[in-house]
Amino acid sequence: MRTLVRDLAGPTGTTVRVCGWAEAVPDNPCTTAPVLSVRDHTGAVDVIVDAGEQLRAVTQGSAVDVTATIGAPREGVLRLVLVDLRVVGPAADPPPLGDGAPLDARLDWRYLDLRRPRNRLVFEVQTTLERAMRDWWDRHGFLEVHTPKFRAAPNMSGRELFAVDYFGRPAYLAQSPQFYKQMAMSAGFERVFEIGPVFRANPLITPRHDTEFVSVDVEVAWIDDHEDVMGMEEELLRSAIAEVALTHSAAVQDLFGREIRVPDAPFPRVTMAEAAAIVAGRGQGPTAPRTDLDADGERRLAEHVGGKSGHELVFVTAYPASARPFYHMRLKDGSALTRSFDLLWNGVEITTGGQREHRYERLVAQAERNPARVDVIRPYLDFFRHGCPPHGGFGLGLSRLLMCLLGLDDVRETTFLPRDRHRLTP
Repeated sequence: MRTLVRDLAGPTGTTVRVCGWAEAVPDNPCTTAPVLSVRDHTGAVDVIVDAGEQLRAVTQGSAVDVTATIGAPREGVLRLVLVDLRVVGPAADPPPLGDGAPLDARLDWRYLDLRRPRNRLVFEVQTTLERAMRDWWDRHGFLEVHTPKFRAAPNMSGRELFAVDYFGRPAYLAQSPQFYKQMAMSAGFERVFEIGPVFRANPLITPRHDTEFVSVDVEVAWIDDHEDVMGMEEELLRSAIAEVALTHSAAVQDLFGREIRVPDAPFPRVTMAEAAAIVAGRGQGPTAPRTDLDADGERRLAEHVGGKSGHELVFVTAYPASARPFYHMRLKDGSALTRSFDLLWNGVEITTGGQREHRYERLVAQAERNPARVDVIRPYLDFFRHGCPPHGGFGLGLSRLLMCLLGLDDVRETTFLPRDRHRLTP
């Protein structure tokens, strides 16, 4: 029976079986009692080898099946004494990926790069985050939905679309589950969530953009306004981050040098107009009215909020209608501002959300700002013809959330197999 490295224990002489990768192979196996390091997904252990010739067939990275006995600890560290070694998956020598390789090279050999404990930890944290969010949703009466990723019509601006041939007619890969989350509100589901892929034909090559990513989407009915949605997201994130802190704090501190802290609630809030003034006041440049923040503006706003409140997160609210999709509700009748928000973490946008317009006539009127699209989105508009409650929600980028939580600089490090304009493999 296999024993994981983290579970190794017992008196000296106990026989154990360890399976993993030959992480550090002695350069000269003929030396007296060479030491082989074997790593599985829980840790590494040193194996003392009496007969050096047993290592002649072992190359770094080979998958090995080791039978050994527990030896006397050295400086308090458990060590094994080799009894038998089988190379069940030999690795080519030399390994193609060395220490300090740049990120693009690491992504070319992603399956090797992911063997590193630091990179595995990213996905251990991701697993804990998702489990904690699901637990929170379960406690609060949410249903999980899985919306289609083939769409007959785009649900956003009509830009950044991946078009596909769908049995002789055009279809598009979903940029968001937005329309179908709202359909669930008309269906009486009231509280739904989805964790799934979305697709954006974004030509930008930046540390925060990709063409396929996992989106965490939530929609809830019977809200008063977008403040209800922001409050809900605060609770969800605080609960999930608390679980990450409980489970992974020591490992994250050790491998990323990052302290996992549960953010205080409520998160700071600034309107888009206030954010524009803050950014302009910090030397951003023109003071003309702004409808959105670019990456540098988001960073400058985060510096201001962090310096003033010590908080890493901030909601930016009340975006102009011109900067938001047509389905956002206005702040009040006749207003040019919307009940919408973005959530920034250390200057990185991780969430977009708000209250949706649920009244059919008003929604049609707002959609008619772009008359050419009204017929295209008619099936969506029909969701609201037979009674729909006030509702709102948000979409949260999982890779960006992980990037901010762990203090990383590139979403590709938090993506199992990243996709961008140039990368389709592995």
